[in-house]
Amino acid sequence: MCGIAGWIDWQVDLMDRGDEIEKMGATLACRGPDADAVWMSRRAALAHRRLIVIDPTGGAQPMQRGESGQGYVIVYNGELYNMDEVRDALIAKGHRLMSRSDTELILRAYMEWGPDCVERFNGIFAFGIWSEREQSLFLARNRMGVKPLFYATQPERLLFASELKAILANPYVEAEVDLDGLAELFFIGPARTPGHAVFKGIHELRPGHWVLYTKDSLKETCYWKLEAIEHTDDLKTTINTVHDLLDDAVSRQLVSDVPLATLLSGGLDSSAVSALAARALRSRGQGPLHTYSVDFVDAGKYFEANAFQTSRDAPWVKRVSEYLGAVHKDVVFDNPEMIRHLLRPLQARDLPGMADIDVSLFLFCEAIKQGATVALSGEAADEVFGGYPWFHREDTLQAHTFPWSMQLHRRIPIVHPELRAAIRPEAYVAARYEEALSAVPRLPGETAQDARIREISHLSITRFLATLLERKDRMSMAASLEVRVPFCDHRLVQYVWNVPWALRNTGGVAKGLLRNAVIDVLPDDVVWRKKTPYPSAHNPAYLDAVRQWMYEILEDASSPILALIDVDAVRAELAASRTPGEHKPWFGQIMGVPQLFDYLIQINAWLRQFNVHVTGR
Repeated sequence: MCGIAGWIDWQVDLMDRGDEIEKMGATLACRGPDADAVWMSRRAALAHRRLIVIDPTGGAQPMQRGESGQGYVIVYNGELYNMDEVRDALIAKGHRLMSRSDTELILRAYMEWGPDCVERFNGIFAFGIWSEREQSLFLARNRMGVKPLFYATQPERLLFASELKAILANPYVEAEVDLDGLAELFFIGPARTPGHAVFKGIHELRPGHWVLYTKDSLKETCYWKLEAIEHTDDLKTTINTVHDLLDDAVSRQLVSDVPLATLLSGGLDSSAVSALAARALRSRGQGPLHTYSVDFVDAGKYFEANAFQTSRDAPWVKRVSEYLGAVHKDVVFDNPEMIRHLLRPLQARDLPGMADIDVSLFLFCEAIKQGATVALSGEAADEVFGGYPWFHREDTLQAHTFPWSMQLHRRIPIVHPELRAAIRPEAYVAARYEEALSAVPRLPGETAQDARIREISHLSITRFLATLLERKDRMSMAASLEVRVPFCDHRLVQYVWNVPWALRNTGGVAKGLLRNAVIDVLPDDVVWRKKTPYPSAHNPAYLDAVRQWMYEILEDASSPILALIDVDAVRAELAASRTPGEHKPWFGQIMGVPQLFDYLIQINAWLRQFNVHVTGR
């Protein structure tokens, strides 16, 4: 993977601003530690940081093709999984390719088909293409949004980048946050409304969208979204189709010129990806598969099963890795290490994130990077196949809000009363929820249950999954590790989204469809194991540490968060947290009381480190 940044300006001669475009690119060094370069003309400047995965010599960027002074230049972050098909189509059109890289394929595809080129791609991508002849910029992001892309518009100017920090490094952009940004931060976060980037004036290019920008116009177009189509396949055909789609996705995503591994938790999703990867590697005469797992010191001592986490992963990791004949490595962290690195993910995300879960993933990716540059993960299976508790619990199915964020009433009191009055959080969240529901395609004649599951699935795929994919991208790329997600293959997602709930939940078992689809590659006990989420820190020392840290913030009159929170309400939460209570996560499945304090600590650090200017109060 890579980091990209660009600057289009109709007023400033960018040939004189080389230092500034290089500074934007330098902020993305972790995304591309292997090479860096810039390309400049009077109106466009592009920066690229490269993580070499395919074609080390031929894939250098920014890449130019076409007539000198009148051609096209691309900066690209991603991976194409249907390179052969795209290459054959271009050769048939008369293109003479100069490399093995997918970068050239994307650039020439745009030269041949214009914006329609994105519909031919199967992969994870975010890229910008500048046409010197047409004086236009084309930005595009893949269908599921696995790779990030942000842009900021000003009169006579557009800036874009893989990460917010690169845009903020531009001298014309200020780290400003208004009421909408604060509402996203305190009442939607760590999720975000698609298209929002929290910082005022900066936008996220939404998944499945492209932008065409010229001096006179900016046009954003949706080229892909989920479609509601009647599912007519019987159960056997549906199981076989899911198996074939997933098998093909995993097989395609094993392409790499550098060492590759899988993330293995011992759960169904990562085990299925690992099993299919191991089989594909064997069929190619490659292997063995390398696998990695993450856990915590004394996890067995402090673990307590609940409705969200029913069992520990460690015994199952051993079971699956041995069954697959994998070369396995356990990565284990201790609580002091977690606390010491608590704020490191903030610099990768540029926004407060998922607390200790981010920390452990970041450290995990650092450990994997010592032995691999590319890894496959089981992310997205729960959103696609309906594995989360909110697909199965009546209270969440009947709730009129985002099912992963049903504790809004616990979040509201911690915000300063004046800010609450200005934002009106209940109304803000309700509006975002109704906005999300209005985007759900409908299928006439569905049962009420299937219609509601369709809604929950769409919400999970377009809202919750986006948060996890952002986390996976930032934490992995902060360690210069490329992580691929076969369950995000758009063909698989589109197919399963239309499968009626009775088939998806076949046998009355969560993700019964997926279980049946991979029953031939895994042991039965692994196939039918109950879901457990990504491991979090159960050690009470973590709660003690974040409580103490939060107290110190409250006692420091210079803490920037104090102007945004109700100090007495936060003190009350701290006092109440001395005694363990019922596990009711305030976000997702596993972000409970310790993670709430952690999140506030991150907000405080973010306001200070990014020199955030709050407006609109």
